Amino acid sequence: MTLKERIKNDLKEAMRAKNTALRDTLRNLSAAIKQIEVDERRELSDADVEGVLMKYLKQREDAIAQFKEAGRDDLVAKDQAEVEVVKKYLPEPMEDHELEATLKTIIEEVGAQSMKEMGKVMGKAKAVIGSRADGNRISQMVKKLLG
Repeated sequence: MTLKERIKNDLKEAMRAKNTALRDTLRNLSAAIKQIEVDERRELSDADVEGVLMKYLKQREDAIAQFKEAGRDDLVAKDQAEVEVVKKYLPEPMEDHELEATLKTIIEEVGAQSMKEMGKVMGKAKAVIGSRADGNRISQMVKKLLG
């Protein structure tokens, strides 16, 4: 079963169970996926869907930070619940030691010696690691290893 199908099935179950918070989050995810499919006129692969989920997750985390700053605890709780739902559909994030080992291998493969070659490393790392680590974490680790 593809990730997209899993989201659709879980949406149906949430509707049957009258779980409005889960239903609304899954509807938002389905709408985001459908929007890209319509815009690009193609079916999305699981990797593409993971990218959509990562983008949605990042938006929710940014919103949480803004709501905390504004003292809107009610909205913080709502968005944190959405974050937890989205995380269930993403692969397990890489541990720091695992990420570091993977990046060391990529740096050796690419032959990077300095920060000037960070772009090469980042491109390959994004392809290999995918959605198991966000770009910020990868970037910080690459800087540490090349610096």
